[in-house]
Amino acid sequence: MTLQRGLYRLVALDGSPHPVLDAPYESIEAAINAAKQWCNGQGLNCSLSQRAIGVEVMTHSGSWRTVEYPQNCLASSLI
Repeated sequence: MTLQRGLYRLVALDGSPHPVLDAPYESIEAAINAAKQWCNGQGLNCSLSQRAIGVEVMTHSGSWRTVEYPQNCLASSLI
């Protein structure tokens, strides 16, 4: 699958929109940066299940496909 510039969003591991970071992002980099900033700030006080974040991209058909899991959000809970 080739990814093109599109619309991205951050989701919980169950695929539902992330409870804090539910916003459209114009690039995968912007979505990952928002996740990293949240995980290193406000997210530090959240449960592991809330810090487990996936990045999804909107496909041409209008559905969402998971393309990334920012690792630092989970790694901070292991320290």
